[in-house]
Amino acid sequence: MSAAFTTRPAQPGDIPAILHFIKELAIYEKEEDKAQATHAQMQEALFSESGVGLGGHVAWAIVAELTASPSSADQSTPQSATGKTPIGFALEDLYVTPAQRNLGVGRALFVALAKVALDHDCGRVDWSVLKWNTPSIGFYESTLKATRMEEWVGMRVEGREGLEGLLLKNAREALDGEIVEM
Repeated sequence: MSAAFTTRPAQPGDIPAILHFIKELAIYEKEEDKAQATHAQMQEALFSESGVGLGGHVAWAIVAELTASPSSADQSTPQSATGKTPIGFALEDLYVTPAQRNLGVGRALFVALAKVALDHDCGRVDWSVLKWNTPSIGFYESTLKATRMEEWVGMRVEGREGLEGLLLKNAREALDGEIVEM
């Protein structure tokens, strides 16, 4: 089933809806406490021209609208190239509200992201999906023809405490000459 909708780049006025989608996605992923983005952080990431990413942006967001207000969104960040492939996009979040699922909105968001990637000479779009999220995995594999990257393991240092611990531990080792400065 499909419905009439549009996709477009996010605008500053979309930030409250995007933050709402991030919260709903975090609840769905059983990680509600992880949804801590603020309006100011989203404003800086999506609309500041001081970023290091493509076009000066740190991140991109695409909004799908079925009515006059956003109903879904995705958020992505540029990735550096390793020499094996051109620069790519890392899709951080893609959320389609439950009432808008199975209408073609998810596919449209991926199509819009592919257009942005191609417009910026990117060679790929990468994303992660929770292993238990079988409806999304099925969609990615059957509809998008995406391939699993079984050989990769996701890694993360998270939270202020974790990041500060990493910094302090490695700063001490650097003072002892054990870490080569990059």
